[in-house]
Amino acid sequence: MKQQQFKRTRWLTLRMSETEYHQVRSLTGQTTCNSISEYARKVVLRKPVILRYRNQSLDDFLADMLQLKQDLASISSYFTQTVQRLHSLNKISEIQEWILHNEQDKTQLFR
Repeated sequence: MKQQQFKRTRWLTLRMSETEYHQVRSLTGQTTCNSISEYARKVVLRKPVILRYRNQSLDDFLADMLQLKQDLASISSYFTQTVQRLHSLNKISEIQEWILHNEQDKTQLFR
């Protein structure tokens, strides 16, 4: 069920200093309000203002997981290229050379 939208025709003008304005903007950014007008309207009319909060440990975990995802994608791509190269080899000497090269890469990766 949708709420009825009222047309707002009246203006309420406030004058404030730069520091006051920045304070109001930062307070607005901490809420779910989309604009300063919406925030001011709720505060003036004493309606509840819903604050956003961040879980720092969850943010850190998410950043680590995104980095891990990128690393795994690059490893997967490299592995796919390596397998394709292995399938394209015809001679035993080429396969032996590939095995040596692959072992060196693996050793370097584990370091």
